[in-house]
Amino acid sequence: MKLFVTGGAGYIGSVFVEEALNAKHNVVVFDNLSEGHRSAVDSRAEFIEGNLGDREITMGAIKRAKPDAIIHFAAHALVGESMTNPGKYFRNNVGSGINLLDGAVEAGVKKFVFSSTCATYGPPDRVPMTEDLPQRPINPYGESKLMFEKILSWYQQIFGLEFIAFRYFNAAGASGKFGEHHRIETHLIPNVLRVALGQTPQCEIYGTDYPTPDGTAIRDYIHIIDLAQAHLQALTPGKSGFYNLGNGDGYSVRDVIRMCEKVSGKAIPAIEKPRRAGDPPKLVAAADKAKQELGWKPQYPKLEDIVTTAWTWHQKHPNGYVD
Repeated sequence: MKLFVTGGAGYIGSVFVEEALNAKHNVVVFDNLSEGHRSAVDSRAEFIEGNLGDREITMGAIKRAKPDAIIHFAAHALVGESMTNPGKYFRNNVGSGINLLDGAVEAGVKKFVFSSTCATYGPPDRVPMTEDLPQRPINPYGESKLMFEKILSWYQQIFGLEFIAFRYFNAAGASGKFGEHHRIETHLIPNVLRVALGQTPQCEIYGTDYPTPDGTAIRDYIHIIDLAQAHLQALTPGKSGFYNLGNGDGYSVRDVIRMCEKVSGKAIPAIEKPRRAGDPPKLVAAADKAKQELGWKPQYPKLEDIVTTAWTWHQKHPNGYVD
C-alpha cells in the first residue's frame, strides 16, 4: 500500500515508518519538523516538509501522493502546555486535522488511522480501562483528541472514510535505529535515563501518597514497535472503530526507576515532589479488543525489554538527533 504519514519525523511516527517500509509499503512522510527531526525519517521514505495548518499545501500533497491510507501522528501533546495555551491545541489537533480529512476525501483515500490517547477518558471509573468507559477529558489536549475522534465518526458516516483511532497509553522504548528525542521531554523513562547518562543529577517523582502499593502513580507502558505493528494491522480493509493500545500491566514510578537502575547498572537518585494536578493514581489499558478484532499481539510486553531498548538507543544517541 501507499501510505501518507503525518508526523513521520516524530518519535512514534519514525518507528512506524521504519516498520511500514520493512513490511514493503510505500511511504510518504509529511512533517513540518516543529517537533520531529529530519534525521529521524527513514531514508527509504519520501519526505515532504509541510504544515497541516496550510490547507492548500496539505490537500495538494495528498492529491499528488494518491495514498491508499493516511496514518495521522502529527499533534501537539504536552498536557501542561495545553492548560496554558488551549488555542494552540484546538487549532492544530482539530483544525489542522480537518484539513487532512478533507484532503483524504478529495483524493479518494479509503483508510484513516488516527493516533489518539487515553487522555480522552480522563480519570477512569475502573481499571483496567476498556473502550466503553465514559470519556471525560480534564485538559485541552485530551479534549482536542476526543473532538477529532467524533469528527472521524462523522466523516465515516457522511463520506465513507473508514477509520481506526488508537487510544495510546505510555509509548516507550526504541527500535534499532530510532528512539525518543523530544525538544521538551516530559516522559518518565527518557528523563530517568538522563540521570544514568550523567546528564542530570536526579530524576523527579511527582506524588508519593497515591493509593498504590508504593505510593507512586502507576502507568501502562507499551513498546514503540508494538505500537507501530498495531497501526499496520489497522490497515486491513473492513476494520473500523476505537481501540486501546497498552500491555495491561501497570508499573509504578518507583518500579520504572528501579528497572532503569538494573538495566543501566547506574544508581539513579530521585527527589520527591508534590502530586501534579490531574494525575490519576492508576492508568492501565484493557487492550483485548485490539487483540481480538485486529489480531494484535505485543511482542515486547516486559518493562525490562522496553527499558533495555531505550537505554541502548540513548547510549548511542546521548544528545538525541543532531539535525
